[in-house]
Amino acid sequence: MKIGYRTVKTAIGTGVAISIAQMIGLSFYVSAGILVILNIKPTKKRSISSAWQRFVACIVGMVFAIIFFEGLAFHPVSIILLLLLFIPTVVMLKAKEGVITSSVIILHLYTTSNITLDIIINELLLIVIGIGVALIFNLYMPSMESKIVEYREKIEEKFTFILQQFAVYLQDGESDWDGKEIIEVGDLLKEAKTLALKDIENHVLRENDSFYSYFKMREKQFEIIERLLPIISSLDQTYIQGKKIAQFLEELSLAVSPNNTARFFLEELEEMKQEFRNSPLPRDRKEFETRSALLHFLNEMEQYLLLKRYFKREDTNKGMKVNA
Repeated sequence: MKIGYRTVKTAIGTGVAISIAQMIGLSFYVSAGILVILNIKPTKKRSISSAWQRFVACIVGMVFAIIFFEGLAFHPVSIILLLLLFIPTVVMLKAKEGVITSSVIILHLYTTSNITLDIIINELLLIVIGIGVALIFNLYMPSMESKIVEYREKIEEKFTFILQQFAVYLQDGESDWDGKEIIEVGDLLKEAKTLALKDIENHVLRENDSFYSYFKMREKQFEIIERLLPIISSLDQTYIQGKKIAQFLEELSLAVSPNNTARFFLEELEEMKQEFRNSPLPRDRKEFETRSALLHFLNEMEQYLLLKRYFKREDTNKGMKVNA
């Protein structure tokens, strides 16, 4: 059994909120603990958004309760009418996450059979204590950077291996690679992007993040790699152009890193394309088809490298210091 940091925060925060509410003599003091449970979220931004929605919904709920219960009657029919109008109102105010919490407050007021200033203050204090304690406890979020860097390194290792396998096939005309790394990279990218988004949400004042941009860039490069796979597998003969591309891929695979700007490889790629243009015409249909496939392969690799160059340029313009 594993107890995570969020579980620990929820447990301790709930106890603290109930203790405070009980200590100052509030009625329905356990509701403060319920508010903590509902407001401990996976990220700071979600916690702040949830707290704001619940606060707004509770205030609106108390206003509706006063109007319907004191204006009509403390009767189940009043609750029906109240909720019919209250829920759409809260949704309109973009505070639908607070419907459950505010409904509890509304029912508290219903059970009193007489809404007084003291009861209103009691409910307001429950809301402030519950939401306040939750926000305080959610100020601590463990750093995700080391885990994100670990994902980055794993993805780079997979990219290196895949490019090397492409080179082997172009060099030898065959390979015993089963392609499982293709599936693994897809899974790693999904997990890494999710983690990077959580990291963004834990930095309230930061909208952009170089880690997330990096994984998006790798995702687009991965789409190109997937398109290259059928091209590589369709080549059943080796030509001098294929061997040059294999050498190029071998060099590129060793340069998959955060610091590669792709400039050097784009220049080398352009030189190869120029050599292709100056090569003698194909001797037969088979060579023509193979060289066409190789040229298409080079064009895709050019897009692959341009993605990295664009990313590094954007990264520099934003002044990001994090490797990506």
